[in-house]
Amino acid sequence: MQDDYPALTLEVMDLVGDKWTLLLVYTLGDGPLRFSELRRRAMPISQKMLTQTLRGLERHGMVDRAVLPTAPPQVEYALTDLGRTFLSAASVICQWTKDNLAELQEARSRFDAERLAA
Repeated sequence: MQDDYPALTLEVMDLVGDKWTLLLVYTLGDGPLRFSELRRRAMPISQKMLTQTLRGLERHGMVDRAVLPTAPPQVEYALTDLGRTFLSAASVICQWTKDNLAELQEARSRFDAERLAA
């Protein structure tokens, strides 16, 4: 089945299915953010993962990176038009997770308890 998908398709699926991608796109949906503010809002992402994820999103045309003419220079990230089209899907997934967190935690606890009892 994997032969049916070009390598780029699988690469993009890997990128957009990543938890950090979902979180960053969802967070940038509110508007452009400087690197430090984006990191603060996307906690507990590490600086390394934030940088890697932003590079992947920029490489695939979903995020723009702008160096602001300040001293010291600051970097700001914003969704592109393409990134905003993905925002609707990311928002659904992120909101679903928030809305169902208690039920998900309950199911997980029940599953783990059953496995320990067996």
